[in-house]
Amino acid sequence: MADHITIRKAPGTWTVRAGGAVLGESAEALELTEGDYPPVIYFPRKDIAMAFLDRTEKSSHCPHKGDASYFSVVTKSQTLENAVWSYEDPKEGVTRIKDHLAFYSGDTIAVEEI
Repeated sequence: MADHITIRKAPGTWTVRAGGAVLGESAEALELTEGDYPPVIYFPRKDIAMAFLDRTEKSSHCPHKGDASYFSVVTKSQTLENAVWSYEDPKEGVTRIKDHLAFYSGDTIAVEEI
């Protein structure tokens, strides 16, 4: 693993919401810290309502984590394009994030410790 990446169990219970809907809640979330970037919470897929997510064609590559796949969040009122990513075959050293999802939080998606 790259020396600048740290993965640990996120303390507490975490939730993710979009468009007024709770997409998931987990006491098994992971916190990934990479260099000076803010920590990112990765939710186990089993704790996310996958019915709200549609896989997209978008992908990206991180030299430290591997290739990311993306999903859009579909709510009653809108579709949040490419708002979720997942490393389905992560590089050695960051394999803990396999089968996990991360969300771009902001005005339309809230990732919070509860």
